[in-house]
Amino acid sequence: MFLTEFFGFFSLSAFTMWGFLMAFFFNVFVYSLNVKRDTNLLFSSFVMMVSYTLSDYFFTWLSIKTTVLLDWAIYDVLTILILSVSLACKKKTSVSFIYLIVGLSINLTFFLLMYFDLYVHQNKEPWLLWDIYAVSVNIIDLTMIVALIVDRDFLGLNKLKNKTLSYFKSNDTHKVT
Repeated sequence: MFLTEFFGFFSLSAFTMWGFLMAFFFNVFVYSLNVKRDTNLLFSSFVMMVSYTLSDYFFTWLSIKTTVLLDWAIYDVLTILILSVSLACKKKTSVSFIYLIVGLSINLTFFLLMYFDLYVHQNKEPWLLWDIYAVSVNIIDLTMIVALIVDRDFLGLNKLKNKTLSYFKSNDTHKVT
């Protein structure tokens, strides 16, 4: 795990937590200036900031148990549920919403795979999954931070979602020939 050896656990998690905190402050600032009155974006950035703050190494390093990966998976499930409930209540989301859901889902998958590898299989030798996990989770966290700040579809995920949904909603796919 090159990234954690180079930066250390605390600095990477602190950087991610700081990034979500700054994304929340930026959205509060933009909201208070009346530039963009998007309460969904404000709420999403608040939920992400709280989730990553509560699940940070800084707060879990005193923990007696060592199953941090399972804890992170639970935090991601709870965060996805809270964001989904907000979608169900408001029926409207920000552009960054799909980035948060996809990013949290991918991170959740990696946390569960790593937990299964380390604690169920008792694997202690680093292999390709560990390297992919270390790089991917951090890149996805950065992508979610950027999505909360710019609130644009910079990777085309919303376009892909809309095209997929329109394909399944079209009448041509329901005809039997």
